[in-house]
Amino acid sequence: QVQLTESGGGLVQAGGSLRLSCAASGRTASGYNMAWFRQARGKRRDFISGINWSDGGNYYADSVKGRFAISRDNARIQVYLQMKDLTPEATAVYYCAARLGPISTNPNHYGYWGQGTQVTVSS
Repeated sequence: QVQLTESGGGLVQAGGSLRLSCAASGRTASGYNMAWFRQARGKRRDFISGINWSDGGNYYADSVKGRFAISRDNARIQVYLQMKDLTPEATAVYYCAARLGPISTNPNHYGYWGQGTQVTVSS
């Protein structure tokens, strides 16, 4: 079992920055490929970014390329999402997810999820 806990969400003005963290715990927590998704109210859960645990290879949705950066700390089993130049359209609950398979943009492919952290961007 893997437990994921997100933190770092909050209220920020448009153009601002936030850094989200996801801590993984559990007996077999290391070695999982990790991803960030977000879900705005009334909308589907969308892939934002993912990172391979083994080689750090990373992936981004087109909508966030150049503004968001994913990174990991294997020793702490944590994944981070640095977000800058935020717009009100980024307002959503942000979720961390994990799977042993390759990074996928399909949320149904992930077996482990955190509880989510709210990000609100004011205009």
